[in-house]
Amino acid sequence: MWKGLGVCALIAACGFMLADIPVIQHTGISPLVFALLLGMLAGNLPGAGNTKSLESGLKFSTRWFLRGGIVLFGFSITLNQVLALGPGVVALDIMVMSTILVLGYQLGTRFFKLDAETALLTSAGSAICGAAAILATETTIRSKPAATSMAVATVVLFGSLAMFVYPALYSVLGWDESLYGVYIGATVHEVAQVVAAGDAVGAHALANAVIVKLVRVMLLVPFLLIVGQWWLKRNKVEQAAGAGNRRLIIPWFAFGFVGMVIVNSVITLPAMIHDNLVLAGQIALTMAMAALGYETRIDKLRSLGFKPFLLALVLFLVLIGEGMLLTPLLMNA
Repeated sequence: MWKGLGVCALIAACGFMLADIPVIQHTGISPLVFALLLGMLAGNLPGAGNTKSLESGLKFSTRWFLRGGIVLFGFSITLNQVLALGPGVVALDIMVMSTILVLGYQLGTRFFKLDAETALLTSAGSAICGAAAILATETTIRSKPAATSMAVATVVLFGSLAMFVYPALYSVLGWDESLYGVYIGATVHEVAQVVAAGDAVGAHALANAVIVKLVRVMLLVPFLLIVGQWWLKRNKVEQAAGAGNRRLIIPWFAFGFVGMVIVNSVITLPAMIHDNLVLAGQIALTMAMAALGYETRIDKLRSLGFKPFLLALVLFLVLIGEGMLLTPLLMNA
């Protein structure tokens, strides 16, 4: 197992180093993305796929580091942040998230003819919180590495595009800066991308964007509970056909995430301890992404084609349009 963990740690360290390069740092691209890409590069080298000695360490990373990282991510949020902007924010996030999830899954499976896993993961990444949502959903439905990697790639592409599109739209729409921050937080994919887009608009936009985005992150918990039950029911046909018994997968790590949010809200930890816990969570998620990338085979990604990117493009445009309509309607009510 230690060899596999060592490979993941090395790839994760390289991901952090790349993300810390000043030119790249301003783009908001997280170490998770670099770890995925470097992992895919390493895993597709000649002979890499036959390394059995790495298998247990890779599986440990994708299972336990992933769940532990999501639990520790709870230290990035407090309940006061969630309550500060009022019920309109929660309603806005729920409406945007629900639309993207339902529309994305239906379009993906029926129009683009994607497999259910790819459609669901791509939709979850767009609707909730990017790569973290994709990884959490992957743990709940136990999807194939190729589907997960493709979904992460779509989030990286269109979330990065959002960092340039949203500041440009701000000058066109002429909205109040604080209101525009809510719009950014409700519709941009990754937390880091929200920070980059909000900062480009202004301090008030940045503050509101981060809070609204963190509300979306918290909605990951009920989503995982619902999708776990739905996924089980969806597979009952396979059970009847003799495909094997499937148990309801309860994402216990999601409750751990909520627990850490509560702890972070009621207990003031020393700054050094708090920062180290947040960093530990990021390291764990980065190692999980490195393992996921290492297990992903390029030929399986090729078989998915460009359809996941087309689906993600449609969802990106819907996020922009729906948020533009709902944000002033709900926040000014």
